[in-house]
Amino acid sequence: MTSISGICSSSRSLKPRLRLAAPASLLRRDSVSFPVRPRPGDRSLFAASVAREVSAELAKSDGGAVAEEEKKVLEKDPRALWRRYLDWLYQHKELGLYLDVSRVGFTDEFVAEMEPRFQAAFKAMEELEKGAIANPDEGRMVGHYWLRDPKRAPNSFLRVQIENTLEALLKFSGDVVSGKIKPPSSPAGRFTQVLSVGIGGSALGPQFVAEALAPDVPPLKIRFIDNTDPAGIDHQIAQLGDELASTLVIVISKSGGTPETRNGLLEVQKAFREAGLSFAKQGVAITQENSLLDNTARIEGWLARFPMFDWVGGRTSEMSAVGLLPAALQGIDIKEMLAGGKLMDEANRTTVLKNNPAALLALCWYWATDGLGSKDMVVLPYKDSLLLFSRYLQQLVMESIGKEFDLDGNRVNQGLTVYGNKGSTDQHAYIQQLRDGVHNFFVTFIEVLRDRPPGHDWELEPGVTCGDYLFGMLQGTRSALYSNDRESITVSVEEVTPRSVGALIALYERAVGIYASLVNINAYHQPGVEAGKKAAGEVLALQKRVLQVLNEASCKEPVEPLTLEEVADRCHSLDDIEMIYKIIAHMAANDRVLIAEGSCGSPRSIKVFLGECNVDALYS
Repeated sequence: MTSISGICSSSRSLKPRLRLAAPASLLRRDSVSFPVRPRPGDRSLFAASVAREVSAELAKSDGGAVAEEEKKVLEKDPRALWRRYLDWLYQHKELGLYLDVSRVGFTDEFVAEMEPRFQAAFKAMEELEKGAIANPDEGRMVGHYWLRDPKRAPNSFLRVQIENTLEALLKFSGDVVSGKIKPPSSPAGRFTQVLSVGIGGSALGPQFVAEALAPDVPPLKIRFIDNTDPAGIDHQIAQLGDELASTLVIVISKSGGTPETRNGLLEVQKAFREAGLSFAKQGVAITQENSLLDNTARIEGWLARFPMFDWVGGRTSEMSAVGLLPAALQGIDIKEMLAGGKLMDEANRTTVLKNNPAALLALCWYWATDGLGSKDMVVLPYKDSLLLFSRYLQQLVMESIGKEFDLDGNRVNQGLTVYGNKGSTDQHAYIQQLRDGVHNFFVTFIEVLRDRPPGHDWELEPGVTCGDYLFGMLQGTRSALYSNDRESITVSVEEVTPRSVGALIALYERAVGIYASLVNINAYHQPGVEAGKKAAGEVLALQKRVLQVLNEASCKEPVEPLTLEEVADRCHSLDDIEMIYKIIAHMAANDRVLIAEGSCGSPRSIKVFLGECNVDALYS
C-alpha cells in the first residue's frame, strides 16, 4: 500500500471595450450627457490644465483602426503645479484633514463636463440618506450614515434602535472593562482578552481600528479568528492559553449562517469544553434579530446579544455594534469615531464639487481609470498604525465596485483594484515597479503629520528626526513617481485619532457610493460573493457523496478500492471527476482516505478506500 505521506509528493482574456458608462445613480434616472475624454488631436481642451497620457483606446477610429498613441506628459512647471495645488487643495479644519488632488491630471473641461453627473450622484446620495431603496436587488435601504447621526434615520423607530444599541454597548463594554461583568472561572477576576470571530466586513474593519487606535496597554487585548483555516484557529486559541478562562468571545455574523464564522464558533466552543469552561457565560453575539445565531445565543443564555441591522452591509458596518463593541472594549473612544464620521458626512453633503472631498476622490478615480477600472489604486499609508487601511479599503472598494452588470442590466465588468503596503516599507518592496515598470496604477498616499505625541520627539542628527526621514520618503516617492507621469492623491491627517479614523472611514464610504453612481452600478450587493458561497456548498455536497460511495466500498468483504472513474460514476458525477480527485487528495493528506495504489502525480492510477467501515453511515 502506498504511504499516506507520499500521496501528493508531486505536486480567455477580454480587453475592456472603452465605452461611456450609462448614466449613473444609486437609483435609475433619465439619461445625462457624458463627458468625453479629449482625443489626441483636440489640443484646445488642454489649454489651462494639466495634461495626461491619452490611451490608445481613445484614439480608435470608427473603423476600428488604432491611431498612433500620443502621450502628453503631466505639468512639470513648479509654479504651475503650486497654483494647481492651491486651487484644488481641500481642507477640513475641524478634522485636521487635507486632500491633495493636484497630482492627478484631470482637466478643467473634464470637470465641467462631469458636473451634471456629479449633481445626479449627489441627488441619489441625498435620496439614499432619506431611506430610498438603494439596493434594488435585495429591496433594502442603505443606512450606514445614520449610525453616526441617528436623527437622519427616516423614521423614529430606526433612530431609537440606533440610539438604544449604542447606549447598551457602551454600558456593557464599560461594565466589562471596570470588572463589574466578570468571567465565572478566571483567577484574574476580570476579562483580559477579546476573541472576535467573524469574517469579511465583520473582521476587516475591527482589525483596522484595533491596529490603528488600540492603546499600548489596552484594558482588554484583542485577537481575531477571521477564517476557517484550522491551523489559524488553533494558533489563536493556543496563544490565549490559560487566559481562555478570562476571554470574552464576540461572534459576528449578520445572517448567523456564514460557514466560516460558524466553524470558528464551533472550534472555540470545543476549546471551552475541553478546558471545562462554560462558553455561554463568556459569549456575545452580534447578529440580526431572530437569526440562527441570535436564537442560539438566546436559548443558550449567552452573556449578551447586540443587533446587526438589515440596512447595514458588512463592509460598511464598522460604526455599528460590529466595530464599536470591540473598539470600546479596547479602550478606544467610540463616540469620537462617530463624531469624526458625522463631520465627514456633513462635508460630503455639499453639492460643490471642489468642497466635497468624497466627490474629489471619485473624480480622480474616474479620470485615472477611464471610468472602467483600467488602472489599480495603490494605497500607501506612511504610518505603521494604518497598515491595515489598504486591506480594509480592498473590501470596501472592490466588493462595492466590482460588478458584472450595471443597473440597466448591461454587462460592464466594472471594478477598481486596490492593494497596498506601508511607507516606507514600500520603498524597499514594489516602488521600483511603480516608478519604472508597467503604468497600470495610480497612488493614494496617506500622510500623518504628527510623528509622536508632543514632547517625545528627538533629533537623530542635527535638525533631523526619525519622523523627518518618513516624511522625506513620502514626499520623495510622490515626486519620483510624478516625474515619470505617475498620478497620485494625498490624504493627510494631523494625527491618528478616533476622530480622524472615523473621518477616513466615512470619506471612503461616501467616495465609493458616488463613484458607483458615476458608473451606474449597485455598490451595495455582492452577487459574486454569493456565487462563490454557493459553489463552495456544492463542493461540500459532492464530498459527502464521495464519502458515502467510499464507505459502501469499504464495507464490502473484501474491501473494494475504487478508481477515480468508479467513484465519479457511482456519485453520478462523471463531469465532476477533477473535483472528486481534488476532494480525495485533500482528504488523503488529512488521513481521512487511504490510497491503495497510485499517487497524485498520476491521478488515473489512484485507487482509494476509507480504511474502516462506518456501518451507521450505510443506513443513514
